[in-house]
Amino acid sequence: PLSLCLSICLSLSSSRRDVLELGDADFDYLATEHETMLIKFYAPWCGHCKKLAPEFDRAATRLKGTVQLAKVDCTAHSETCARFGVSGYPTLKIFRNGKDSAPYDGPRTADGIYQYMKKQTGPDSVLLKTEEHLHTFMDHYDASIIGVFSGADSPRLSEFVRAAGLLRDQFRFAHSVELKLGEKYGVNSECVLLFRPPRLANKFEDSVVVFKDYLTIGSLRRFIRDNVYGLCPHMTVENRDRLRVRDLLTAYYDLDFHHNSRGSNYWRNRVMKVTSKYSARGLTFSVANKKDFLSELEEDFGLGTSDGGELPFVTIRTKLGHKYTMREEFTRDGQSLERFLDDYFSGLLKRYVKSEPVPERNSASVKVVVAESFDQVVNDPDKDVLIQFYSNSCPHCKKLELVYKELLLSDKKMVIAKMNAVENDVPSGYDVQGFPTIYFAPVGRKDEPIRYEGARELKDFLKFLKREMSHSLVDGGSKDEL
Repeated sequence: PLSLCLSICLSLSSSRRDVLELGDADFDYLATEHETMLIKFYAPWCGHCKKLAPEFDRAATRLKGTVQLAKVDCTAHSETCARFGVSGYPTLKIFRNGKDSAPYDGPRTADGIYQYMKKQTGPDSVLLKTEEHLHTFMDHYDASIIGVFSGADSPRLSEFVRAAGLLRDQFRFAHSVELKLGEKYGVNSECVLLFRPPRLANKFEDSVVVFKDYLTIGSLRRFIRDNVYGLCPHMTVENRDRLRVRDLLTAYYDLDFHHNSRGSNYWRNRVMKVTSKYSARGLTFSVANKKDFLSELEEDFGLGTSDGGELPFVTIRTKLGHKYTMREEFTRDGQSLERFLDDYFSGLLKRYVKSEPVPERNSASVKVVVAESFDQVVNDPDKDVLIQFYSNSCPHCKKLELVYKELLLSDKKMVIAKMNAVENDVPSGYDVQGFPTIYFAPVGRKDEPIRYEGARELKDFLKFLKREMSHSLVDGGSKDEL
C-alpha cells in the first residue's frame, strides 16, 4: 500500500540520523531487517524520555553499523506499543531479527548503552580453537569466562551456552572443545576458567579461578558472582548496583586504567594490603574513579570536590543504606584506613546522614520531618504517622499539598507529616522512586511501613486511615464524612 511505502521511505530517510523512527505500518518490516536492535518506546511529553534522548542519540552514532537503535512514539503509534506491553515511558527493549528478545535493563548514559549493546552482538559464547585465540580473548579490559569441554556434543557445553545467553549483558563468554587448553591452568577435565581483568592483576589473589563443580545455570551464576570481582574490584556507574548488594567500602581517587594503569593500581594495592585483614568480616571493598561519582560524593556523603586533594576519599555504604566517611587523611602506610575499619567494626563511627536543619518551630498541622528528626517523629512508638515524601519541583506534590492540609485530625495519637526527599536521606524500608510517595507507619509496626496506593482525595485518605490505624480514628477537623 502507498501508506506503507511512504512510511518505509520516511523511516529509511530517518536512518541517516542513526536512530530509526518506527510506526504501526512499518515496524515488522524494518525490525526484521536487523539482527540486533534496541528500540525505545516513548512519549514526547515524558520528562524521563527527554532526558534520555540525547544519550540515546549519541549511543546510536557510536553503535552505527553494529547495532541499530530505533524509537517508537507511543502517542502516535499506540497499536505497536500495546502489542509489546508498553505501559510506561521510556521502555527499552532488545529485538533480535524482529522478535522481542529481552527487556533492556542496562545503564541509560550514552557510554553505558554503547557498552551494554556491544555485548549483545555476535554469539552468546565465542568458539576458541587455539591457545592463541584463548589469550587474545582473555587479554581484555573486562573479565572473561571461558568453558573448556571434551567435544561439541558435551551436555555441559550446552548448559554453558544457555547460561551465556542469560548473562551476556554482564560478562564475556567463550568456549573451546580442546581439553588441552586447560592444562596450563592445572586442569585436564571439563571446567570453566574465570580470568579476572589483566589490568587488575595483583599479588594478593589469583588471576584465574577454576570451576569444576556440576555445571548448571544456577551454579555457574553463583560461581561468577562470588569470584569475578575479586578482593577489590573497580566500581563503575555500570556495575555499582551489583556491588552494593553487600556492605561496601570504596576508595575514590583519580583512577584511570586506560591511561595510567600503574598509578591507578598504586592506591588499590594499598587498599588490598589492608583489606586482607578484614575480608572475612562481611565487608567488601572496591576502588572507583572520583570523577565518575562527584555528584554522588557531594550529595550522599557531603564531600566537596576540593576535599582530599590527590588522596582517596574513603566511604562505607551498607546494604541497608547506612553511610560512613573516613575523615582522617589516607596515609600511604594504610594505618589511617586500618583505624577507620577498626572503629567501624567496633561501632564507634557516627553515620553520615544528609539532613536539613531540624525546624526550630514545628507547630503547623502538617509536621515537617527531616532526616535528623525522622526517628523522633515518624518512629514515635506511641503514634501512627502518615508521611509524605516530596520534592519542591514536583507539581503533583504541590497539588496534593492542598488536600494534605485539609487532613486535620484532632486525634493526638495520629501525626500527618512530610519530608523533602531530595534534601534529606530517606531511611531504609521506604522505597521512594518518584514524588509524591506516601507511607503510613503504624504503632507496633514501625519496621513495616505501609505504602499508600489509593486516590489522593480527602475522603480516600480518611478511608485508608480508618482501615489501617492502630486505634479508632478521631476526626475532628476534616470537612468530609467517612
